[in-house]
Amino acid sequence: MSLPLRTDGLHPVLPQDGLAGALVGRVWRPGAPAGPAVVALRADGVFDLSSHFPTMSTLLETPQPAQVARTAIGERLCSVEALLENSRPEGRDETRPWLLAPCDLQVVKAAGVTFAASMIERVIEEQAGGDASRAQGLRSQVQALIGDRLSEIRPGSPQAMALKQLLQERKLWSQYLEVGIGPDAEVFTKAPVLASIGHGQDIGIRTDSQWNNPEPEVVLAVNSHGGIVGAALGNDVNLRDIEGRSALLLGKAKDNNASCAIGPFIRLFDGDFGLDQVRRETVHLQVSGHDGYTLRGINTMTSISRDPVDLVAQTLACHQYPDGFMLFLGTLFAPIEDRDEPGGGFTHKVGDVVTIHSHWLGSLQNRVTYCEAAAPWRFGLRALIGNLADRGLLQGATL
Repeated sequence: MSLPLRTDGLHPVLPQDGLAGALVGRVWRPGAPAGPAVVALRADGVFDLSSHFPTMSTLLETPQPAQVARTAIGERLCSVEALLENSRPEGRDETRPWLLAPCDLQVVKAAGVTFAASMIERVIEEQAGGDASRAQGLRSQVQALIGDRLSEIRPGSPQAMALKQLLQERKLWSQYLEVGIGPDAEVFTKAPVLASIGHGQDIGIRTDSQWNNPEPEVVLAVNSHGGIVGAALGNDVNLRDIEGRSALLLGKAKDNNASCAIGPFIRLFDGDFGLDQVRRETVHLQVSGHDGYTLRGINTMTSISRDPVDLVAQTLACHQYPDGFMLFLGTLFAPIEDRDEPGGGFTHKVGDVVTIHSHWLGSLQNRVTYCEAAAPWRFGLRALIGNLADRGLLQGATL
């Protein structure tokens, strides 16, 4: 499935305001030797900034990264249109640059259960023991008791603690409600450094998962000082049956080959785009299957239970990130529509094309395959450092 054409003539992967923002990313640059390059996307082309900033982590440490994105001198690789056309799920010409995940040395973290609707779905997964066929009946019971009250409660407040006591008395308390309305957010590691995939690459689900879904999210780019310097889109693939069996299987449900997509680029904060826009952003999702099935959903950031600044602060509370981190903010979206049979709910099929789009951040599109069939992750830290050294990018440079 191709992205829809725009009436304004701009490429559909770009934000609504096109190239007006400070957009940076990473591409695979073919050649001898080939390797990843940090780039800025500008109206006059895609510019390789690697001679100054061999890693994205380095660029985000500068005092004014948005200004760097607009003014730093670099080699022009191609037009923006050519890069985006060569970064589609349908395939690419490997003699030309294509997009990678825009982060590199950053740890990839994720905040879970940050929206009331998805909080209820996590409780249902737990109560169902990962069995999708039991979900609808449990959903009615849980919603009858809780209703919409969770969306009005500030996590950690006296009202939240009173609700916790009530739910415990009704035998409905859950570890998901603990992180949803309790004082401590759930923050976990989504993917190893350099393991995320970018726009146009295949995204993976496990062959032993029968109940899974995409999670469209905003992802913050945070530098080593805790400064929030930009944002991207992300797909935090969720294996509902595996996590539903036990929260202790979170790693198995979340961290698998090709299971974390970030992109298509990072939009850096400047005078026109910042946290206020992130707080008001609406993220749209569409899943298109070969079977003719279409699923649509939204993730409305105004409905989040915890402010992004609080989630960053909790991530930093007892840990340091000398290379910065990327932080998934969670999602409102949790599909309950039946795909194949009544009561079966939604689950992915191989070949599904997942498109995540928002006004300020553009479009992230990936095609679903099995983790076991996706391109294996081979390019780790040793490979990156060796590659940069071979290309002469470490001489006098700071990673």
